[in-house]
Amino acid sequence: MIAYATALFTASLIVGGALFALVAAIGLNRFPDLYTRMHAASKAGTVGSGLLLLAVGLHAGDLATFSRAIAGFFFFILTAPVSAHLLAKAAHQVGYKLSPVSVLDELKGKDGLG
Repeated sequence: MIAYATALFTASLIVGGALFALVAAIGLNRFPDLYTRMHAASKAGTVGSGLLLLAVGLHAGDLATFSRAIAGFFFFILTAPVSAHLLAKAAHQVGYKLSPVSVLDELKGKDGLG
């Protein structure tokens, strides 16, 4: 009974992670500019990859693999959004333009370039 519940929970983590990864891929293809695409990749992609990593750790069945998966999950969740933010800020400083659909550029004039 416990093995069945663990398999069901692992399967739900895999399906959830795959759905988040699918949403990230659709966002990369559909959004109009670099910044919104990076947002889709960093948010939905991070959650999807994190769920898949947890599923792998849970499916492995031993404590050493599960603890490594948990450590990797927390590392990924903490570093991916920060790195995406820094990449977007660097892209803005270099001069990548926002889409005409965007209504507000809150960093205009605040990025240290004058």
